[in-house]
Amino acid sequence: MVMHTLAESWLHEAKTVEALNGSACYFPLDNGRYEVKPGFIPFGSCLGNGKADKQVFQIDGNFAHYRQVKLINRAERLSKYYQTCNYSDGVASALTRSGLPSGIARLIIDRLTQEHPHYFHIERLASGDLAFHCQLTGEILYLDANYELRQVETQGNQVFPPYASTLDAIAAQLQEDITVICRCADGSNWLSAVHLCYPNHWSAEEKVGKDFTTIHAPVAGIDKINRRASAIVNTMIVREPMVRFAWGLSTDTRLNHHPEAPANVPIKEWHGRQFDQQNPRLFLRIERQVIWGLPEYDAALFTIRTYFRDCAEIKKDAVLRSKLSAAIQSMTQDSLVYKGLTESKDSILAWLEEV
Repeated sequence: MVMHTLAESWLHEAKTVEALNGSACYFPLDNGRYEVKPGFIPFGSCLGNGKADKQVFQIDGNFAHYRQVKLINRAERLSKYYQTCNYSDGVASALTRSGLPSGIARLIIDRLTQEHPHYFHIERLASGDLAFHCQLTGEILYLDANYELRQVETQGNQVFPPYASTLDAIAAQLQEDITVICRCADGSNWLSAVHLCYPNHWSAEEKVGKDFTTIHAPVAGIDKINRRASAIVNTMIVREPMVRFAWGLSTDTRLNHHPEAPANVPIKEWHGRQFDQQNPRLFLRIERQVIWGLPEYDAALFTIRTYFRDCAEIKKDAVLRSKLSAAIQSMTQDSLVYKGLTESKDSILAWLEEV
């Protein structure tokens, strides 16, 4: 059953914001320019979505699809989507045996139970262990006092492969991807954990263990930011929680755009960047990224929530259409290459003008 799902899963697409009721809705190119900048906004700022803007973890009608994608990707090859590195050096006193700062696990669980008490609650058992109840998936995660995963109880089929750690198990309850950045006393930093089931043309295996500068080196126009890498990492760890946005264009709404296509999937169809003006499908792929520092562990949680907006709907609004067109036109040649728009830029702009 899993193998059959794996063979066809690349065809399955998430619903757009426009097709869902109650989904958070963002338009991060409101100034009509494509910019590469930190763009930090204080977490909880009103961005037009009510209480959702105050949530680290947002849940909507796409949850079942997001969950299924995570299960499918884990079954394909867990190490392709989940990695940890250097968990015993530098911050060893703050890490559990699985390599994840225990503060990260507590933070995620605390936020879930506060933000969505009707879906998540935690119970302290007589043994001193914890039972984390996840109503959306029907799972109960049993954790020891150090938040180390002991056992999983489920109402349905057991997850395959079994959860490898607390982070792996918790990430499977979310519509967000999770990364953790750590820093040593000498100021060096590295990506210590990454659970990336909705990759947008980058790989957990490639990035884990690398520092901020190396991770972002392929990004066109990143030079100014990378020169301030140490200061930015420090801001992520010691400042109040923040949110930022990134965006790009895709010709499908598949969550998984890993650089390595699954077996038997045509690579040209996998990357989602072939725009056909005669049969136009175009979507704004938006990432809402939340940064929550844990200075006591010299670490920061970085979440990535993916949304899709239908450009066919956006182009019906003259103001939004104009801003999208202007933002595409503002891209440098290097940015167009990085975003996969070199060949399709002109046809996309022409299509946007077809009202």
